[in-house]
Order: sequence, then structure tokens, then C-alpha cells
Amino acid sequence: MSRTVWTVVGVIAAVVIAWILVDVVFSVLWFVVKLAIVAVVAVAVFFWLRSVAKRGDDRRAVER
Repeated sequence: MSRTVWTVVGVIAAVVIAWILVDVVFSVLWFVVKLAIVAVVAVAVFFWLRSVAKRGDDRRAVER
């Protein structure tokens, strides 16, 4: 009888530990995906701002 109780306790503990591990893994993966999206958007915004600034410099050169 006590063997069955320990088996049930072991299964419950395994499920709880697996739940926590999966939660941590998905949190880390979501953070990495979010970081990659932010990096891509930041690069796009950087090049856009650079092109806007370059156009402003071209207008000043024509005015001189």
C-alpha cells in the first residue's frame, strides 16, 4: 500500500516540476522572440531615420 502512495506522490511531483519547467522554457523563448522582433524593428527605424536625416542634409546643400 505505501508503495502505491509513493508512486502517486512521485507522479504528482513530476507533473508539478514539469509544469514549472515548461513555464520557464516558454517564458525564455517568448523573451528571445520578443528581443528578435525589437532588434529587427530597431534596425528598420535606424535606417529610416538615417534616410530622413540624409534628405535633410541634401536640402541644406542645395540651399547653400
